[in-house]
Amino acid sequence: MIKIKRNNIYTIVTLALLLAFLYWLSANRLQHGMLVSVLQKGVILALVAVSMNLLNGFTGLFSLGQAGFMSIGAYTTAILLIPVQNLDGVYYMNGVHPAIRAFKTMVASSPELVRIVFPFVALLLGGLLAAFAAAFVGIAVLRLKSDYLAIATLGLSEIVRAIFSSPQFDQVTNGSYGLNKIPNFPPMLWGAIPSLITPFIVVAFCIVFIMLLIKSSYGRAFKAIREDEIAAEAMGINLFKHKEMSFVISSFFSAVAGGLLAMYMRSIEAKTFSITLTYDILLIVVIGGIGSVTGSVISAFLVTAAKEWWLRFFDQPLTIGTFEVPLFRTGFRMVIFSILLMIVVLIYRKGLMGTNEFNWDRIINRLRFRNKKKEGGQA
Repeated sequence: MIKIKRNNIYTIVTLALLLAFLYWLSANRLQHGMLVSVLQKGVILALVAVSMNLLNGFTGLFSLGQAGFMSIGAYTTAILLIPVQNLDGVYYMNGVHPAIRAFKTMVASSPELVRIVFPFVALLLGGLLAAFAAAFVGIAVLRLKSDYLAIATLGLSEIVRAIFSSPQFDQVTNGSYGLNKIPNFPPMLWGAIPSLITPFIVVAFCIVFIMLLIKSSYGRAFKAIREDEIAAEAMGINLFKHKEMSFVISSFFSAVAGGLLAMYMRSIEAKTFSITLTYDILLIVVIGGIGSVTGSVISAFLVTAAKEWWLRFFDQPLTIGTFEVPLFRTGFRMVIFSILLMIVVLIYRKGLMGTNEFNWDRIINRLRFRNKKKEGGQA
């Protein structure tokens, strides 16, 4: 009981410090633009990585369709949020569909409270649309297993991307021209929570929901299916129902992450959600540990920071005196990044966290062990 109280106090203090840091960062965002960019992209990728982990790590379904569901959420959010006065500038080639213009005109003339909550409604609608698509597609693809399921979901992701960029949807998705002038994150509680912190609040709610789901009886059923489908079915677990549930929930949160990504990037196109994005998400899950929520979160920030920030100087030419160091050119950053990934995988065979979650007791025990070791060495 004392340990639980102590750990709760540590968690509350840590969250308070993180919140204070984000407020400070919001007040000084111009001086720390790169840090803000990395943290916001990292938290968005953390959500989609956790949603993939729910499916791949906790239910044992090898799915690679996250980028497709992200694109559904991103396009839905973008279409709903582009201001009505910017529609002609965005859909300058083929015009916007009259129904979209009429709907956005209605939203623009609605009461202020509706306009304040509408960005979050747009995220929710994007998630629900992706969940509906996942429920429909899951009836067919969830009968497949392992690699076959991965190939089917990867194909689904590419189909969604091709549909969004097709000329037939020019008046809705703007085809291959994509969508731009998407509003950034809105502030919350009438400005009490700055726009910089909004994605962190949204992602925190989503991840807490996923963690509660994993700890519930449904989560235990997911893990039972992962360990042995035949044994799980013999225990009375409805395999299709629980697989479908995991697939739909994972798709919903992937779409919410896609909507947040659209707000973060301010402009999207179909190429944004290519196979490369799926591989990046899978990489984050594997590096963090398949079956660890906190591992996916930690890995999302580390991978994003390494890829987008810390290794940037490898892309710049380097001259020491009169000697120009070879290989320091555009793209060399990714070579170093790949080497680092290989080293991490070789050292941590099951990812940084394995199947464990972040635990204060483990950290405190390690610190105590190190202190005892130092005292023993000095004696």
